[in-house]
Amino acid sequence: MGSKFLITGTDSPAGRLSVSCSIAFALKVRGLRVGVMKPAETGCAEHNGRLEPLQTIAVLESASSATPLELASPYRYRAALAPAAAAELDGSPPPDPAHLEASFNAIAADSDAIVVDGDSGLAVPITWDFDYAALAIRLALDVVLVVANRPDCFNGAAMAAEYARHRVLRVRGFVILDTGPAPAVAATRVADWLARMVHLPCLGAVRFKEPLGLKIIEQLL
Repeated sequence: MGSKFLITGTDSPAGRLSVSCSIAFALKVRGLRVGVMKPAETGCAEHNGRLEPLQTIAVLESASSATPLELASPYRYRAALAPAAAAELDGSPPPDPAHLEASFNAIAADSDAIVVDGDSGLAVPITWDFDYAALAIRLALDVVLVVANRPDCFNGAAMAAEYARHRVLRVRGFVILDTGPAPAVAATRVADWLARMVHLPCLGAVRFKEPLGLKIIEQLL
């Protein structure tokens, strides 16, 4: 098993899904068998009598992944909330960390690399006593933080970095994305400020609707 990434935002929406898709695609074009997992997808709509995990499907398609959907998306909920809250509101069982680990191991058995699409923060509860940081520890995942280039991004990025240090996670760095065509300040400038503030490497800055740059991918591989 090679690279294992947890892609997580520092708030919502931050562009996490687009980064997950881009990394999955980059791994695919390098000839790797890419496993995909979204531990718990919330905000799912019903289609043909089943909850449809559109975010999971987007990453699977980006990777041309052979991961079965039932492994890639083991838990799905209607409510657009943190998984622990969504399960409670839906009246459904919450995710079982042991089942998540078993699903991940089954994916890993047939993969050269795995992209785990997370949520809007490391502290988002999967269950009330098991969050995405705990998942990263349990599955030995490298963390990539996704920061939206907004005036209020500094607090969320700082809190995410501090929480990652507290939980002793391996953070590869952060990616900052423009959220519109005319940001107040260029993402490259904000990236420099953030790197000095949170003491994590900036993997790169991405302009509005542009793909992840090759330099970002090369730093992860």
